[in-house]
Amino acid sequence: MSTELHKPKIVLVGGGGHCKVVISVLKKLEAYEIVGISDLLESMGTSLLDIEIKFTDQNLKELFNSGIQYALVTLGSIGVSEKRKELYCMLKDIGFVIPSIVSNEAIVDESVLIDEGSVVMPGAIINACTEIGKNCIINTGAIIEHDCHIGDHVHIAPGVTLSGSVKIGNYSHIGTGSSVIQNIYIGEKVMVGAGSVVVKNVSDDKKVFGVPAKERLTV
Repeated sequence: MSTELHKPKIVLVGGGGHCKVVISVLKKLEAYEIVGISDLLESMGTSLLDIEIKFTDQNLKELFNSGIQYALVTLGSIGVSEKRKELYCMLKDIGFVIPSIVSNEAIVDESVLIDEGSVVMPGAIINACTEIGKNCIINTGAIIEHDCHIGDHVHIAPGVTLSGSVKIGNYSHIGTGSSVIQNIYIGEKVMVGAGSVVVKNVSDDKKVFGVPAKERLTV
C-alpha cells in the first residue's frame, strides 16, 4: 500500500515563486500530500513543480468540507503587505489547520518556538530561545540568533542576519541581505530595505534603508 495514503492532505493558497520553494520543501519532508494550489482564476490549469493550480479561494470551504483539513499560505510578499494576513485569517475562519513548516535543510535549535503557518526555508539558522510568530516567512539562508522575537506575518528575506535579542513587530519586512545588530527593536509595518544595516531602534510604520539604515518615507 502506498505511503501516500497515510499522509494528511494539504492545499497551498497562493501561486508564484514563493509557492515553488514551499512545494520543494514539502516534497523533501514527505509529510503531506499536496492536493493542489489555489490561485487566481486566470492561473487555473497551470502547474508549479508538477503541482496543478486547480482551485480558487471560492473552492476552499468546499475542500475543507470534503475532508481536507490542512492549508498553508504560500503567497509571497514584497515589502509591507497585509495580503498574507488576509489569506491566513480566511483559512482560520474556514477551519483549516495551518501547520508550521521547517525545511529539513534548516538548522533550528530545539528550544525555538515556531507558531502556526510559518515556513522556515533551506539554509536558515535559528538559534536558542527565539520565538517566531504566526504566518511568517524565514527565507533562504537567513540567520536569526538567540533570544529574538519575531511577530506575526513577518517576512525575513533571504540572507538576513539578526543578532541576539532582536525584536520585530507584526507585518514587518526585513529586506534581502540586511543585518540588524543586537538588542534592536523594529516596530510593526516596518520596511527595511535590502542590504541595510540597522543599528538603531525603528518605530512603527517606517521605511528605513542604507548603511547605517536611516528613515526615509513612511510606508
